Amino acid sequence: MSDSIDEGAGENTYAARLPLPSAPVGRPVRIPVHRSTTYAFATSQEYADTLGGATEGYSYARVDNPTADAFAHAVAALEGARVPGGTRAQAFGSGMAAISTTLMALVEAGAHVVASHSIYGNTYSLLDGLLRRFGVRTDFVDITDLDAVRGAVRPDTAVVFTETLANPTMVVSDLPALAGIAHEAGALLVVDSTFASPAVCRPLEHGTDLVLHSATKYLGGHSDATGGVVAGRPELVERIRAARIDLGTGLAPDEAYLLHRGLETLPLRVARQCATAAEFASALAGHPAVARVDHPSLPSHQGHRLAAELFDAGRRGAVVTVTPHGGRAAGMAFADGLRTAEIAASLGGTHTLAGHVASTTHRQMSDDALRAAGIGPAAVRFSIGVEDPADLVADARAALDRLAAP
Repeated sequence: MSDSIDEGAGENTYAARLPLPSAPVGRPVRIPVHRSTTYAFATSQEYADTLGGATEGYSYARVDNPTADAFAHAVAALEGARVPGGTRAQAFGSGMAAISTTLMALVEAGAHVVASHSIYGNTYSLLDGLLRRFGVRTDFVDITDLDAVRGAVRPDTAVVFTETLANPTMVVSDLPALAGIAHEAGALLVVDSTFASPAVCRPLEHGTDLVLHSATKYLGGHSDATGGVVAGRPELVERIRAARIDLGTGLAPDEAYLLHRGLETLPLRVARQCATAAEFASALAGHPAVARVDHPSLPSHQGHRLAAELFDAGRRGAVVTVTPHGGRAAGMAFADGLRTAEIAASLGGTHTLAGHVASTTHRQMSDDALRAAGIGPAAVRFSIGVEDPADLVADARAALDRLAAP
């Protein structure tokens, strides 16, 4: 339909068909926010060709959106800059939307998944609950025991699923070795790299087929936008895009704008957060009220050597899990005693956040499952922000001192 309006048209037609602005002559330094849900075409054939993929373009927001695509392309560039063959990405309304859509695109009834037993609680319940109802079986294993992973893989295994840095134990996955095991069995290695971000590790460089993020965390970085993203081999991402369209799990344009903005400061923020996390972990490791501190910067941590091989220099992640002596009550009392760190969900923002793990992020897991994942009932997860390290250490020490006082 033409943009022109007949002179005899009524006032409502004029109001509904106000002229659109011309494209700006200068190139904007920030991506525009495209809120339009639908796009007009000169002919029916042009519409059909665009919707069917014969011609590049946009037709309907659930199918594709320019702002969401700009964010996805930016993540693909960060994750796949050194990956031969190119990398594509798709953006989603949340991290769990990215994980669930990806898995549903890759598995079918009767398929088998091997997954780390140290994964995010909702990912665990997705695999052990929802997907199990549709005939997908998952074996959860110690992902650091490569023999156990080999033993769990079967001829019908479609996916090996792990996290670059496990939530919340910060266990480091041996990505090259896992890729070898998965590929030898004809399976795909899918990695949730939310806790690392491309500023710490880029799994695609180590043989991973697909890398996922809850973009709500480090990619956005300011606790003001929710989203998810998957990047990897183009033919796999195209399958995931088709599932995203059918499931309606795409990312909204306003959220995409905020998440894209966060990418510009990602290395700056994460470098500082990782340095503070290492200092925080070292300072608390010897406190008498502490049973265990999990962070790969510590020589005692399982992933210390592997992190040095796979991660960027000096960056070992910005989440520290502190487990005081005692059970659930001790962990909750420790968290309640903090004053600078705030008790809140999520991670990866500028504020330091803390949470008692067993009652929040991993509440879906039984005590046996928690033990298998190496998570103590008193564990408190810290997402380190950009505050001064000395203030965070003093805050945690004071809370631990109160916990240890008779």
